[in-house]
Amino acid sequence: METTVESLEDSRVKLHVEIPAADFEPAIDAAFTKLAQEVKLPGFRPGKAPRKLLEQRLGTQVAREQALRDSLPEFYAEAVLAEGVDAIAAPEIEITSGEEGGDVTFNAVVEVRPKVEIQGYQGMRVVIDDAGIDDSEFEAQIDAQIDRLREQFADLEDSSAPLTDGDYAQIDLKGSVGDELVEGLSASDFLYEVGSGSLLARLDDELRGAKPGDILEFTETLPENFGERSGQDVSFRVLVKDAKRKVLPELTDEWVQEASEFETVDELRDDVRHRMDTVRTFQLQLAARDRILESLADLVLIEAPDPLVKDEMQKRLHDLVHRLESRGASLEQYVAASGLAPEEFIDRVRDGATKAVKADLALRALVDQEAIEVTEEEFEEELGRWADRVGRTADEVRAELGHGGGLEAVRSEVARGKALQFAVDHSVVVDGAGNEIDMTLPAPATEEPGQEHPLDHGHEHAGPAGTDPEDTEEESEA
Repeated sequence: METTVESLEDSRVKLHVEIPAADFEPAIDAAFTKLAQEVKLPGFRPGKAPRKLLEQRLGTQVAREQALRDSLPEFYAEAVLAEGVDAIAAPEIEITSGEEGGDVTFNAVVEVRPKVEIQGYQGMRVVIDDAGIDDSEFEAQIDAQIDRLREQFADLEDSSAPLTDGDYAQIDLKGSVGDELVEGLSASDFLYEVGSGSLLARLDDELRGAKPGDILEFTETLPENFGERSGQDVSFRVLVKDAKRKVLPELTDEWVQEASEFETVDELRDDVRHRMDTVRTFQLQLAARDRILESLADLVLIEAPDPLVKDEMQKRLHDLVHRLESRGASLEQYVAASGLAPEEFIDRVRDGATKAVKADLALRALVDQEAIEVTEEEFEEELGRWADRVGRTADEVRAELGHGGGLEAVRSEVARGKALQFAVDHSVVVDGAGNEIDMTLPAPATEEPGQEHPLDHGHEHAGPAGTDPEDTEEESEA
């Protein structure tokens, strides 16, 4: 097969493809095999009639037309790969010879991804909202982080005070429809945290202010996360048997030594402060990268190609639908909750997709203009990350992506990532007052490699003393 490519106006190219008759013959064989499945001939099972007999009965032209319909898309795909054409839409194919016999030639006109040049990306100045907090608020956030650690070591003690959020109620719960108890909504000696919202919001409302000995009765319509029972009216009877409140351990050096790898309260606070600074700086970096990407998109002066915009919209909607379905919701419900008319919602999706396409064009321009290259080590690292995401080995992913230009897509993704980092490194990030923001991450915390931090993964003392793990599981199932 021989191919040539000719550039046309409006980001289009014309591929000219020539297929020798000998190379086209397997396609005709495949067409006869396909026709044999559809044609019934006496004495032969479907698909078993020989080609010569089919030629006598049907003629050669029917098979040739079938071969052209079936094989031209494959020959076109081979030509696209051979010429490195970055097609973004379906081609317009015109057969120029070979419809009757002999060599086959055709032209394919297709829209390609436009190549753009951008100016002004060196020394871009972007403004982000620092969303800074004052020292007192920051110290309060540190206290809240430490309190979360203290809660992991909290004890439960009996209480006669009215229940409030954060207290635990030991209850007998009965949910029924008529005389039938509802599975998952009936339990004895169920330890429930008031205000957790883990069962029904109405249950929390009823428990607030209740005391041991109180009997609560109410009817509630089950929400959508109750599956087949959603929408049913269930009658509840709740006996409050006991009330408990969490008692946090006193914040002392002795407790810090028991609960963490630190020796003093001050050391623990310093470590929490450092971690919160790191998180805040990281969030600023992400915000700055997003703003820089938006600024790069603004440097693209052409209209975003419609096929790319539609493809990006489809991807975004598909991802959104997948996330919503995993939470038991639908796209229609999401749009209704947003308060937007369907047309307004689609317009917003289109606007976001258009900006994403322009940003991608800008990054590709940076790759070309700055001659950004991808090393084999960088390529292999990215291939390994792809493999980790899909639970395969790097060799399996390489084999799977080896067809249809998949490996080049991986290499292109790495290059565009490097282009974005180039833009970040050559930009100035300032806050609303014009002060330059230091985007360097703070030095790592002084913990030994491999050592877990109690605020990162919790602690073996996962809940307040007296909480039965089976209670927690039952609550989750309910």
